[in-house]
Amino acid sequence: MRASDAERERIAETLRDAVAEGRLQMDEFEQRLDAAYKARTHGELVPLVSDLPVPGTAAAALPVTSGGPSAEADWPRRIGGPATSTWGVAFWGGFGRKGRWTVGRVFTAFAMWGGGEIDLREADFEDRDVVIRCIAIMGGLQVKVPPNVHLQVNGIGIMGGFDEQTKDADYGDPAPGAPRVRVTGFALMGGVGVDRKWSKAQRQRLKEAERRRLEKPDGF
Repeated sequence: MRASDAERERIAETLRDAVAEGRLQMDEFEQRLDAAYKARTHGELVPLVSDLPVPGTAAAALPVTSGGPSAEADWPRRIGGPATSTWGVAFWGGFGRKGRWTVGRVFTAFAMWGGGEIDLREADFEDRDVVIRCIAIMGGLQVKVPPNVHLQVNGIGIMGGFDEQTKDADYGDPAPGAPRVRVTGFALMGGVGVDRKWSKAQRQRLKEAERRRLEKPDGF
């Protein structure tokens, strides 16, 4: 059966809901959206949303708190499971842990004459309580965390820096079920930086969710 413009738009709406709720990554969302608008038959549209909930039902399944968009993370799904990495070493080189990975309850990072990046923004967590131990000697380590986790930073800088900065602080407090991340260690003639900010994908989801909220008629 040939697909109508209305059917294509309904599929696109479902995909927008999914990316706003964090069910789709931005690259997958863009691929499916492009396929939806190019689809000629109903059969081509169905697989694009077969693994997604019916619009309007997903929001009821997640707890809503006063924290605003920061409470939208599906933390119960992201906490638990075996760690895929518990350490990283950079010696005259570098290492990176980013994207979808599972951080161990204790992650140890060491950098000497090199650098490392530990990005928790799209990561899963082995445990709700995670410790990131950072040791930087004439090197640098960068830890990136989403603003909606409980964060504690208590490292020491010796002829170096152990700093925390927050870029996206206007999304309310962390949700009660969010992970607790403690960053500790020391930097000797080097630096450790802890940045609280959304990933590009999550920032796009939040913008899309806010756009949809503003477009929704009062009373609905």
